[in-house]
Amino acid sequence: MNLSYSTEEAAFAQETRAWLVEHLETPPAFTSLDDEVAWGRRWQAKLAADRWVGIHWPTEYGGRGASPVQVAIYNMEYARARAPQPVNRVGVNNVGPTLLAFGTDDQKRRWVPPILDASEIWCQLFSEPGAGSDLAALSTRATPVDGGWLLNGQKVWTSYAQWSRWGICLARTDPDAPQHRGISYLVVDMEADGIETRPLVQLTGEAEFNEVFFDDVFVPEDHLIGGLHQGWSVASTTLSHERGTIFAFKEQVVHEVFLDELYALAHERGLLDDVATSDGLAQSFVETRVLRLHNTRTLSRLAKGIEPGPETSWIKLAWTDMTQSLSTRAVDLCGEAAPLWRGAHELPADGKWQRQWLWSKAASIAGGTSEIQKNIVAERILGLPRG
Repeated sequence: MNLSYSTEEAAFAQETRAWLVEHLETPPAFTSLDDEVAWGRRWQAKLAADRWVGIHWPTEYGGRGASPVQVAIYNMEYARARAPQPVNRVGVNNVGPTLLAFGTDDQKRRWVPPILDASEIWCQLFSEPGAGSDLAALSTRATPVDGGWLLNGQKVWTSYAQWSRWGICLARTDPDAPQHRGISYLVVDMEADGIETRPLVQLTGEAEFNEVFFDDVFVPEDHLIGGLHQGWSVASTTLSHERGTIFAFKEQVVHEVFLDELYALAHERGLLDDVATSDGLAQSFVETRVLRLHNTRTLSRLAKGIEPGPETSWIKLAWTDMTQSLSTRAVDLCGEAAPLWRGAHELPADGKWQRQWLWSKAASIAGGTSEIQKNIVAERILGLPRG
């Protein structure tokens, strides 16, 4: 395993670093999610203008045609600079790669470029309240009509639906087929008649997630991605990008930055000599280094043209445990200020760690529950029998 960058890779890392040094903006203190999304659109458009969004996409669609190794380097440099995440994350991370893999030429020309500059935000309409972790048990139906389908049903936990122009939706197009075979992958116009979006207030007090209801929503036939009833295989591509290697490299560096901040907080509060504190920080250090080593191995494999497989589920599990334990240690370091919220007197980082702790509770659900990831690890990596 070669742990060093090639000359070309080192030059690319320097180019990325230099652009961020020159152009990086610090987000202001937002008073609402509307303001945050509006600012995020402007920041992503700035990135896209110099082709720093979707860099692995083909150049004809606004990318750079970057290699998997360059993508990993970019994400690590981006996270290390503490740059704000693109607002159109579902579009960039999930939708774009899926359209490039399964979309028609017309679909790619229409939908892919506006993803990059966030002129059109996308959401993911997969989860349903009655399906739980079994995505294939979805009940939303698309009934054939002249020129397309009528969509009826409900989705939940849909991030940024209230700002989205388009949504990728899994719907049952053959109710008599086995669970995984009667599903199709559709692009839904979020401004169409018959759609109702209801924001869900989270533990953090924000309302990024939503319920989405469909009442005879018309979906044109040219909004089908992949073949009819082939939605499960298309969705597998989307999900692999959601919890895949790009995610792992970014989160590795994000948590290394978090850990540095926690060491500084512990030092400021005179707790580095406290046994429980030092042991906890040491454990977090070990966890981040284990993920770094795994990512280095993945980077070496990518350089040889070896695509990642079911180990992405292990990455998701490792990240979940790491982010939740690190967030708990952060709140513990806040001491008596731990129960407080933003604006409180002498509160470390003005409630950043309290918000992080609350948000971390979603880590074992988002992108596939931990139980599902453990099943994948058991069956596809360890070869254990079902049941």
